[in-house]
Amino acid sequence: MPPTLASLIQHSALNLTVRAGEDRLRTPVRWAHASELADPVPYMEGGELLLVTATTLDAEDPDAMRRYVRRLVGAGVAGLGFAIGVHYEDIPDALVDAAREEGLPLLAVPRRTPFLAISKAVSAAIAADQYRAVTAGFEAQRELTRAALAEGPAALLTRLAAHVDGWAALYDATGAVVAAAPEWAARRAARLTADVERLRERPAPASAVVGDVDERVELQSLGTGRRVRGALAVGTGAALGTAERYAVHSAIALLTLTTERSRALQDAEQRLGAAVLRMLLSGQPDHARGVAGDLYGGLLDAPFRLLIAESADSAPASSSDGAADSPLQVLTEELEAAAARAGEASLTVPDGDERLAVLAVDGGAVVTAAGTYAEREAEEAGVVVGLSAPTGPIAAAGAYKQAEQALSVARRRGRALVEHEDLAAGSILPLLADDAVRAFADGTLRALYEHDAKGRGDLVASLRAWLSRHGQWDAAAADLGVHRHTLRYRMRRVEEILGRSLDDADVRMELWLALKTTRPPV
Repeated sequence: MPPTLASLIQHSALNLTVRAGEDRLRTPVRWAHASELADPVPYMEGGELLLVTATTLDAEDPDAMRRYVRRLVGAGVAGLGFAIGVHYEDIPDALVDAAREEGLPLLAVPRRTPFLAISKAVSAAIAADQYRAVTAGFEAQRELTRAALAEGPAALLTRLAAHVDGWAALYDATGAVVAAAPEWAARRAARLTADVERLRERPAPASAVVGDVDERVELQSLGTGRRVRGALAVGTGAALGTAERYAVHSAIALLTLTTERSRALQDAEQRLGAAVLRMLLSGQPDHARGVAGDLYGGLLDAPFRLLIAESADSAPASSSDGAADSPLQVLTEELEAAAARAGEASLTVPDGDERLAVLAVDGGAVVTAAGTYAEREAEEAGVVVGLSAPTGPIAAAGAYKQAEQALSVARRRGRALVEHEDLAAGSILPLLADDAVRAFADGTLRALYEHDAKGRGDLVASLRAWLSRHGQWDAAAADLGVHRHTLRYRMRRVEEILGRSLDDADVRMELWLALKTTRPPV
């Protein structure tokens, strides 16, 4: 602790005595300063023990002393030391009464105690306190380092919480709480996700202080570049002291090193994952299992889904210093965080410059997280995702094709995510709803629409009725309310205008699809 008025009074060499403010002797003293100015306040910072001989003060004037003492209290002066036996044989009653009224500690300094001795005592106590803080900080650093190396981030947080007499929590790159100490702190940390999100939006290193009168929480970003890799939250009942500050800074450095080391390991795993994926796609599941070992748990033996994601706007990736995250980078972190929280194995690797390939357990947290992220970012045109049907290692190549097909449909439909199973379960017509198909349909039927527009018959409606009745003349004619010979004549005119035979099944199919995907010209 820093020196206090009480510790100075107990100093045997100073022989100070208390004349007022006995209940405030535990006030910390930041420095001892001698001044004979009638108004020393402009030169004070607060927390000082002011030493005076009252050379320029009218110490016996009650009004003057009340004004003087009020000014000192307003400036945050810790106490007033009055030299007796110099200009006054004792402290005048006017000053004692004013000090008692304002609650300002007033100390009598005997003539044989020079002000310099008091200044030296304060300086020595401050230096000793700083030395204790530095020593405690180094000890905390050693303890935190041992915990981080031997047991990991969770043990580090436990030691840190004990050092600061509070709680600590670690957030991953997505802003999710991954560890907290004590255990109850996880709920408290989860309520700060909005504050952590704002911190993540700022370039690293970044910090923020949040909380209320009962709790002070410091948030610190983690990471060596401009991109935030995680965050540390430290909650205490008061501002951190020097020793506690050393402990927090040590924890930030250790957690940053852990984060960066984890990134390096993830990069290595990504390269290995890319090799495993290539083996699966080339029909070598046994080799893939051999190379992967236990890295992906039972992922390669259980039903999994293959997911392909691309940037919706094909924007270039962010710069290497992390100044801005590309949508695929954010998606990768979301999926990795979801897998970590669920204890679920997954394989996530880049598949080209602006594509991501993911193997994930069918029905698991990663697949759910991918859908949630894609839908959330849909309005911002962040990513487009195609998802295969559940499959196994032997059919990985087919699953990859399914994911590509679903991705292609997602782009055409303007959807954030499309599952291949949805394509098989629905109608084929939505798959044809793009500009190229509409252009084909318009070109195919335009001559018929132009014929009908001139009032020379209703060939388009007749063609639609005939095709919907599978070429049954009587049924189609009844739907149109015309004689079957009239309908036969109209179908001959369709063949003449289009130059194509309705006896050809492919022609009938193309005309039916054209009718389903086009609108009459306005």
